[in-house]
Amino acid sequence: MAKARPVTDEERETVRQLHAEGLGRNAIAKQLKRSGRTISEIAGELGISFAARAGQVAAATEVRQADLADRRAAFAIKLQDIAEREAAKISQPLLYWDWGGKDHDFDTHLAPEPTPADKRALMGTVATALDRSLKLVPPKDESGVEEGLALITQLMSGLTAVYHARQQDQEADEGA
Repeated sequence: MAKARPVTDEERETVRQLHAEGLGRNAIAKQLKRSGRTISEIAGELGISFAARAGQVAAATEVRQADLADRRAAFAIKLQDIAEREAAKISQPLLYWDWGGKDHDFDTHLAPEPTPADKRALMGTVATALDRSLKLVPPKDESGVEEGLALITQLMSGLTAVYHARQQDQEADEGA
């Protein structure tokens, strides 16, 4: 196992300077060809912290995630378009072609609709495109179930409060 290189005063000063310039731990580590852990230890010795930049990292991560969500939504639209285009082909005339025979002839035939095997292949393409589209961007629950449950919960809480109030009134009347 290789022996660890001792940290020099020059490296400590470089860490201090780069930190002051706003570089993060990993950027400093890359520049000094040291591990992130070593840079963190040097920073600890110097009394500096990278925690202040954690908010920037979190914000950048959030922006990246939002960008990826937008890209997934755009790709889901493309997949939906593919599914619709292929589904339309199931009941449309289809041009079949053949190249062969002893004279190597090229022949075409316009069928009123695809063969059952071709319909099955088209349906498989449609199903795959729809499945992937729904996995990328699941449909929103627009059924109102959440709102309905919240309303029922509020109603039950109100009825329970009224019941307890009447019970207390009855007990007070019986005690008097």
